[in-house]
Amino acid sequence: MDDLVPAAPWLLVGAAVVAVVASLIAGRSVPWQGRQVVLVMAAAMVTTALVGDVAMVALVLGAVLLLSAMLGTVGVRGTPAAGECFRRALIAVLLAVCSFESAATGAGAAAGASTGVHGGHGGLSGLLSVLIVAGVIGVVLWTVVADWIVEPIHHGRTARLIAVESWALAAGAAVMCLAT
Repeated sequence: MDDLVPAAPWLLVGAAVVAVVASLIAGRSVPWQGRQVVLVMAAAMVTTALVGDVAMVALVLGAVLLLSAMLGTVGVRGTPAAGECFRRALIAVLLAVCSFESAATGAGAAAGASTGVHGGHGGLSGLLSVLIVAGVIGVVLWTVVADWIVEPIHHGRTARLIAVESWALAAGAAVMCLAT
């Protein structure tokens, strides 16, 4: 990660801390499902920043992020916070795809099969790269629409905290996915 963007680990840690603090200060305005997804994503970002591109760690992080994303939408259907929880779960899935792509390219590079920017897994790596770029663009656009265009379900301080959390998660996802 340090080769492509030297400040990426610090950006990941900063985004993770900002997202967790904003989510925890918002308190019960964020359902427990949303808070746990934010905590897991933040832990994954910090772990990625500290460990780097270790294939086994990336694989485990991807699995944990997928489980967290699934748990993050349990029981929120029909509630006002369903959209926010779904967006958090979508970001967790995006981070899981990034982790799986990192595991795939890390394993390829470790085996000496590195032929391009992201290792030597050809079609799989190329498809994951396209999904990652599309996912990052989608998350940023969704964040713009949710925070600036659509009427928020929260107002005042809570709305600002949730907006800060969503922008920190979008920035963290962009750094984690595009810098690896």
